[in-house]
Amino acid sequence: MVKCKASLAPKTLPSGNRNYQASGKMDYDSDDNDGVEPGVVDVGEKGGLSSCGYCGKLRNLNSVELMCWQCGSWFHESCITFQLGKLVPFMLNYSFTCKTCSTSGVEIFKKTQAQMRDMCITALANLQHSGGGKDGSRGGGGGSMFSLQRDVIPFLEQNWEALTTAARRSTQSWHTTLQRVLMKEVDVYFTVEETGVSGEPTQHHPYFGLITSDLTLIRPIVDAPGGWRSPLTGSSQQQQSGKGRGAKRKVPETTNSSKKARGDMPAPKLHGYPVDHPFNKDGYRYILAEPDPHAPFRQEFDDSNDWAGKPIPGWLYRALSPGAVLLALHDRAPQLRTADDRLAVTGDKGYCLIRATHGVSRGRWYWECTIEEQPEGSHTRIGWCQQLANLQAPLGYDKFGYSWRSRKGTVFHESRGKHYSDSGFSEGDILGIMIDLPEKNPVSQFPPTYKDKPLVKFRSHLYYEDKDDVPEALKNLKPLEGSRIKFFKNGKEYGEAFTDIYGGTYYPSVSLYRNITLSVNFGPDFKHPPKSMDFRGMHERCEESMVERTLADMTYLVENEGKLRLDVFT
Repeated sequence: MVKCKASLAPKTLPSGNRNYQASGKMDYDSDDNDGVEPGVVDVGEKGGLSSCGYCGKLRNLNSVELMCWQCGSWFHESCITFQLGKLVPFMLNYSFTCKTCSTSGVEIFKKTQAQMRDMCITALANLQHSGGGKDGSRGGGGGSMFSLQRDVIPFLEQNWEALTTAARRSTQSWHTTLQRVLMKEVDVYFTVEETGVSGEPTQHHPYFGLITSDLTLIRPIVDAPGGWRSPLTGSSQQQQSGKGRGAKRKVPETTNSSKKARGDMPAPKLHGYPVDHPFNKDGYRYILAEPDPHAPFRQEFDDSNDWAGKPIPGWLYRALSPGAVLLALHDRAPQLRTADDRLAVTGDKGYCLIRATHGVSRGRWYWECTIEEQPEGSHTRIGWCQQLANLQAPLGYDKFGYSWRSRKGTVFHESRGKHYSDSGFSEGDILGIMIDLPEKNPVSQFPPTYKDKPLVKFRSHLYYEDKDDVPEALKNLKPLEGSRIKFFKNGKEYGEAFTDIYGGTYYPSVSLYRNITLSVNFGPDFKHPPKSMDFRGMHERCEESMVERTLADMTYLVENEGKLRLDVFT
């Protein structure tokens, strides 16, 4: 379990007052003595505004930002896909992993129970950033001192649920505990003013402030097992003989063990899709959404606390564009088992189907499929289908799909088989699948934006929910003159299997019967690329699709300019 500890770079204070002078070194001693050796912030650590690891814009201290515990980069809340819940700026009690560092390709966030000290740092940082504090004429950190009773405690009570996972205290005895914690950490994290100018305390004393005025130095420091050191820890830390809170702690030395370092451990890549996700079924489709930084009133929505328990406007988000052409995790029958790299799939019992993440509607496109394992009695169908093809049926079962079967080499469409090749295919064979769709395909070049669809939350991620209208789609199916599908086996072309297929967007698809295993190759390195004609590999659809989706989203925002308002939506 990763533990986060508050990091606050020290700052030398004016001497000659009750507000203790800082030691210049900081120790991160665990309040609960958990036995984990904490890191020590390098005294050369500098503050300043860094840029967001996603959008590249500067940090914004007015809103919530999270630091990835692996790479140390900061990320705006509005750029993060994970639904974080209610948070406040300058929080310390969390662990966050960005998409780039996550082994699953999706963000990981966990809020932990905060120590009272960490809550005080967060409270004072927010109070200091908002201004209005008392000038620290008798010392202080950056001239911002705040009354424990008048400022700090009300802030904690107002934001308790956002600050910690612990239950709200039912009595006020924690006020005394809070003051004791603050006094204990004076000269380490806090400064204190116990009396006024006259030397006597007023009704609002004691006043507390942070030891530094640079709020960009507030960040969680991560203690990780196995000798791994945070990128924020010092590079030359040695143990000191002195004891107490001012002494530095020794960072555990890395020993020559047989265990691999954290960065050396092989990890499966799931390429940016949540492991736990809803499947497309029962006439509904679920499309993973991410925040749209270009949507109107995006910042106002992020800064508002009035949306708890209310539906979120769909236009504030956008459909996530996959970064590679892969087998879809959500657009498949749940019983199918996909490999970690999402380029192989294994069947289970009866025929069921899986589609790729990207489809095509114009041009000549090609991909390959290899039969990796084919136990006795197992079969497969490969080919193309539209989004509405039944996932719990063989490919070619309905009007939306076209397939080539391994058994006897029969081709299928609308459950009707016809002779195509003298033999089928089996384990070890490499199949080529090509589709040719004329430019006159009536399908729009813009994909659907889904911004007008409702958002549903599932396991801390948001998804657009879209209802299938199969009867209407069937009525609109029209043959596309000049279109064709061809198949290849081990480099040999078997000719046209289908011509004048229905117009629409087609996805590379396979259906599997029993526990057969297939691998797919969407390019660019094909084993048997066709040499008699020009074509494009399916891998090229990734970048194209991103551009098309961006244009579709922009068009929606422009067409609805002035109509997309938060007050109208509520």
